[in-house]
Amino acid sequence: MFSLMQAARLESLHLARDPDSGLQAIIAIHNSHLGPALGGCRYLAYPDEQAALDDAVRLARGMSYKAALAGLPFGGGKSVILRPAHIPSRAQLFEAFGRMIDSLGGAYITAVDSGTSSADMDCIAQTTSFVTSTTAAGDPSPHTALGVFAGIRASALDRLGSDDLQGLRVAVQGLGQVGYALAELLVAAGAELYVSDLDSGRVQLAVDELQARPVAAEALLATPCDILAPCALGAVLNPATVAQLRCAVVAGAANNQLSSLEVADALERRGILHAPDYVINSGGLIHVALTYQGAGAAAVTAHLSRIGGRLSEIYAHAKADKRAPARVAEALAEQLLYAR
Repeated sequence: MFSLMQAARLESLHLARDPDSGLQAIIAIHNSHLGPALGGCRYLAYPDEQAALDDAVRLARGMSYKAALAGLPFGGGKSVILRPAHIPSRAQLFEAFGRMIDSLGGAYITAVDSGTSSADMDCIAQTTSFVTSTTAAGDPSPHTALGVFAGIRASALDRLGSDDLQGLRVAVQGLGQVGYALAELLVAAGAELYVSDLDSGRVQLAVDELQARPVAAEALLATPCDILAPCALGAVLNPATVAQLRCAVVAGAANNQLSSLEVADALERRGILHAPDYVINSGGLIHVALTYQGAGAAAVTAHLSRIGGRLSEIYAHAKADKRAPARVAEALAEQLLYAR
């Protein structure tokens, strides 16, 4: 376990179980140089404990990079709750998790993520104040989508010569809360939409409401398009899938899109522009961070508007250095995180 922490440069790892509620949870704190760790809580049925641990560690690192490059006074952390087959009470489980968070004394602040909701955050708030994206604070998903949309426009400008999305073919993989909100923004901007999701009902909704073209999940990555927007779970870009891509740009909301940093180099060799995920999808974090600090909607909107410009700066550095944008973004983040 310590070798895993060392490899990821993780500061601390916290495990807790509560037999009465069925809670089995992991909190990973990657870096607190810029402030307390802030990151969402996942509630998923992991195949095993190692998969849950790996997910928490990998995501915590991404949150550190995301907060640093967004200019937020927070570090990076992530929590995962192993979803059991049966629990006596969901509310009881999340209240128990709140007590775990509270025991860390503010070192970690939680928020919604895959498998959790604002209602779950309300339960956590019963036992700790170190929580955001409650019902009162609001859902961060629309803000993530707005940031990704701004990033797609910046990416289109860089690679295709214009930020006008009218008539561009955009393939959206994953129609969850963020993916569907992004699809709505793309259609409003005149893009031609191709969609896939494991939930056929979500696909049909996009067909009916957005006139999207449905594509089988296994075929979407190979679909000819201008922009591919991965909005499902991570590691979608690996040596095998990169070889299938028929797009000019990859820019989407999913975390940890690259199976390894070497995949970014493969994309670069193929002439495919990749928007580093922890830059383009930072809108949700911006919302929860500023809301937690008590900022209003105007401050959140102003901060979101910087995402496109930040990506453009990274692309310019990448061209000048002849490196993949992900390499440049990582170097910039680490300068901020490890400067002493």
